Amino acid sequence: MDTPDRQLRYFLRIAELKSLSRAAEELDQTQSGLSRQLAALEAHVGKPLFTRTGRGVELTEAGARLLDGISPAYRSIDRTLEAVRQREGITQGTVRLATVHTLSYYFMAEVVASFVSRHDHVNLSVMGRSSPEVVALVESGKADVGFVYDSAVASDNLASTTLFDDDMCLIVQGGQPLVDNADLAGMSLRLVGFPPHYALRKMIHSAGLEPEFVAEAETIDAMLKLVSSGVGACILPSRIPDKLLNDYGLRKVRIHSPILRRRVVAITLARRQPLPLVSDLLASAVRIALQ
Repeated sequence: MDTPDRQLRYFLRIAELKSLSRAAEELDQTQSGLSRQLAALEAHVGKPLFTRTGRGVELTEAGARLLDGISPAYRSIDRTLEAVRQREGITQGTVRLATVHTLSYYFMAEVVASFVSRHDHVNLSVMGRSSPEVVALVESGKADVGFVYDSAVASDNLASTTLFDDDMCLIVQGGQPLVDNADLAGMSLRLVGFPPHYALRKMIHSAGLEPEFVAEAETIDAMLKLVSSGVGACILPSRIPDKLLNDYGLRKVRIHSPILRRRVVAITLARRQPLPLVSDLLASAVRIALQ
């Protein structure tokens, strides 16, 4: 007999969340597709397993009996799988890493190089995203670890590991008059910036600054190209390599006031022990951050 294992897994998640829509989102399924899988399981069982309520779904009597019967078995399967992964997962597998775009230019390359040099047979998938997107990827289980700014992390579902504090600087054209320190509060700023939902854009407004954003860009390269064309200045982490700025004819100006600083953290799911490969990647990041 064909055992509906996937449908039972879906049933368990719906029962845990008490919501078909939330279960579909976490399982990366469409709600209609998940409904079809549930209907197929109910047809197999011969009875409805859920009743709809104003707030979601509730188990029927048959659903409760099914949940009581299969939960211990699936918990045992999951514990066994986790134990095998903990023992064997240190030498091969896939690690899905999500990071905010800015870190790709001055931190993540060294972390990735250090990790890959020790794990020849590991597939490392790197996703560059905005801060909210990195958090969402880790929360949903679509990324094993995320590198983000702590201001974007506001979830009890996530565990954070502090890496370092990141100071911002003003990026201007190299031909502009030399200024060692900038008091942004007293300046009329025309900036190229990230879109409003990005953490760096929010930090600028949180510091009480109200610059004129003359252009928006979602990548560092696009932003630097705009600044080099004379559209405006931009605010980026001071760790951005000088060589990269030189290629665009740009330079850094230290920001004297207000202090624009944010903390970089690594995030994982709080309810799940990181796999050995993920723990090793985190250890590499901590070691490099302390250098």
